[in-house]
Amino acid sequence: KAAGLGLPPRNFSDCPNGSRWVMDVFNECAQDGQDIASVVLGLVSIFCFAAASFPQFYQACKTGIMDRALSIYFLLGWLGGDLLNLIGSFLADQLPLQVYTAVYYVLADLVMLSLYCYYKVKNRGGGFATPINAAFVFLSLGMVSTISFLGRGAVVAQDLATFKGRSLLSAHVDELGSEIIGFTIGSISSVLYLCSRVPQIYTNYKRKSTTGISYSLFALVMLGNLLYGLSVLLKNPELGQGKGDYVLRHLPWLVGSLGVLSLDVVISFQFLAYRRGTPAACGERDALLSEQGDSLES
Repeated sequence: KAAGLGLPPRNFSDCPNGSRWVMDVFNECAQDGQDIASVVLGLVSIFCFAAASFPQFYQACKTGIMDRALSIYFLLGWLGGDLLNLIGSFLADQLPLQVYTAVYYVLADLVMLSLYCYYKVKNRGGGFATPINAAFVFLSLGMVSTISFLGRGAVVAQDLATFKGRSLLSAHVDELGSEIIGFTIGSISSVLYLCSRVPQIYTNYKRKSTTGISYSLFALVMLGNLLYGLSVLLKNPELGQGKGDYVLRHLPWLVGSLGVLSLDVVISFQFLAYRRGTPAACGERDALLSEQGDSLES
């Protein structure tokens, strides 16, 4: 996943020939077909990222070996990248749609991490399945409520900050500060996204199997990163800005999206190479069930 941190909301007077709804919803100046195509591709990429976790949720419940199939460092790196984007969206005064999207990504990551911990404990917990199930339900409900509350509070705080910012005379300083914040946080989050793939590649290599992992998770993320990269490259530079300066400004997210895409291609080849590794994975699941059965008998 790679998402850029935009500038503070602008007035429509800055984009007299642009699309009004694009400016209102996405804070982007779309003045021709190329700009509109960039916005559409960016929007589709958001939906790809948003839907990517659901196939893995299903696969986790189906196989019950998520704790062995996924690397904890992969999940933590992904969560770290999304958390930085969420923090950046607050600091850079992004629009509510961008804030809500960032909150959703973090929420999906936390659910994924909770599922990992749930199966980690359950597969080693012997006869404590019922208390673990109850704890997981309460944890999930509490997490959803907390994230929703934080999301509402963040938007209120953002509105207050925006109102305050408009009353100041240092608009150019604020804009420069937002660019620096966005560039710095984007660079760090891109590194986390990239580094998160390495432990997962190693885990797949070590197991010689990808059973327990949904390929749709990586396929949707690959499509999202590809579309996002194309949307950035299609976008026309702002007035007075050269193409080189524009690409440099978006370089962290381009490196993040295209770099993650290349590593996900490696994982795709692992799915092909280890597609016959199902018996070993089934052996893992049978061993887990056998261990739980022995614990219950004793």
